[in-house]
Amino acid sequence: MSVSPEQITEALRDVFDPELGMSVVDLGLIYDTAIDAGRVRITMTLTTQGCPLHDSMAGWVRQSVGRIPGVEEVLVAIVFDPPWTPDRIRQDAIR
Repeated sequence: MSVSPEQITEALRDVFDPELGMSVVDLGLIYDTAIDAGRVRITMTLTTQGCPLHDSMAGWVRQSVGRIPGVEEVLVAIVFDPPWTPDRIRQDAIR
């Protein structure tokens, strides 16, 4: 079973930053996703380098994407270059 980028994005919409109450997708924290058969690689950032949720957020992303049928492994790389800024927030997500 092949995994689509749309399935990954939808799964990531269920991962919320508890401090900001928005999904990692709406916050613009996801920089890249790559699919190689059942392996999914996600490159993402956090709102700050000192974010206390560093390990938790990566785990939540792995869990959410790992539930997609056909996903065998989820690798999460957290990077800070380029740094996240509020202008990455999706405007249609702001209420």
